[in-house]
Amino acid sequence: MPVLDGLIGPVARLIDRVIPDPRARDAAKLELLRLEGTQELDALRMQMSAILAEAGAADPWTSRARPAFLYVIYALLLWSIPMGLISALSPRFGAAIAQGMGAYLASLPEPLYALFATGYLGYTAARQWGKSRGTDR
Repeated sequence: MPVLDGLIGPVARLIDRVIPDPRARDAAKLELLRLEGTQELDALRMQMSAILAEAGAADPWTSRARPAFLYVIYALLLWSIPMGLISALSPRFGAAIAQGMGAYLASLPEPLYALFATGYLGYTAARQWGKSRGTDR
């Protein structure tokens, strides 16, 4: 696929922007070149193709899934405002709510958090790549 053949170039440009230290940047690029042609890079290409295929899907549910996840995260962050007010009015009640929420979040399996992080980062990378290529608005 021509989209995936140009994977090394965009990743190298991303490394240039993200890593400020020239020695660390060169080491990262060398590692990227070492990975070229290995199974790890092939796996990365497969993941990127799945992300790009999903991002280009005509199904509105697919295209809304990741933004919906962001809205959930925003709601969790904004919940701190009423929690602060509740805690100011009744510290025991606020502590009980926080303890319950903490217990619930701690009960979620770690792979679920990894899945969310992977999906979010994959979406971000695919959008940035599409914008840099001029295919996404």
